[in-house]
Amino acid sequence: MLTQSPTSSAIASRVSQVPHAALDQFGAVTGHAGLIATEFSYRKDEEIYGEDEPAEYVYQVISGAVRSYKLLSDGRRQIGAFHLPGDVFGLESGTVHRLAAEAIIDTTVRLVKRRSLEQAAGIDVKVARNLWTMTAGDLRHAEDHMLLLGRKTAMERVATFLLEMDRRLAVAGMMALPMCRRDIGDYLGLTLETVSRALSQLQSQGVLGFSGARQIVLRNRQRLHNMDA
Repeated sequence: MLTQSPTSSAIASRVSQVPHAALDQFGAVTGHAGLIATEFSYRKDEEIYGEDEPAEYVYQVISGAVRSYKLLSDGRRQIGAFHLPGDVFGLESGTVHRLAAEAIIDTTVRLVKRRSLEQAAGIDVKVARNLWTMTAGDLRHAEDHMLLLGRKTAMERVATFLLEMDRRLAVAGMMALPMCRRDIGDYLGLTLETVSRALSQLQSQGVLGFSGARQIVLRNRQRLHNMDA
């Protein structure tokens, strides 16, 4: 089934383009292995897969954005990662998904069967190497996120997040965040109020400026890098 995902906001259009290098990497894996990728579209906040559901597919974001998260026993939510255009997600070491995944905004993904990828990797070194590269990237992000949550102050966490989004999202000097401040807080292990205070403080210090609720211009990246050091 092939559908198109309508974008209903400027934010959605800002994150609608897949980086060519990322597309080529995933496309090289599926194309080299002769696998067929299917596209599906999800509405804002729609679940893509749930925690503990069978991990039958591997996904790539074509347009939009996805959050992967876990609900804790007390009802709190911990977001593990934000997946943006070009990102591959759903790779698991076990047979089920450890986290749930939802579309943050209207989102289109393409997916391939995990079993088909694994079979191709078993007989083709190039496919296996590319899959390992993707998995290693996920592990590196998980390690960085663990250090961020465990060792950094609130302001340092926000600075790290802004630099990450600047690297992944900035277009013409401006980044349009698909996620809300509550999402940011759940990713950084902070409350909504703490995130808002940190952003307001950075604005008052001239480090960043706002052009709309979620569009940010970084005016002093060096200051952020100093906080992130």
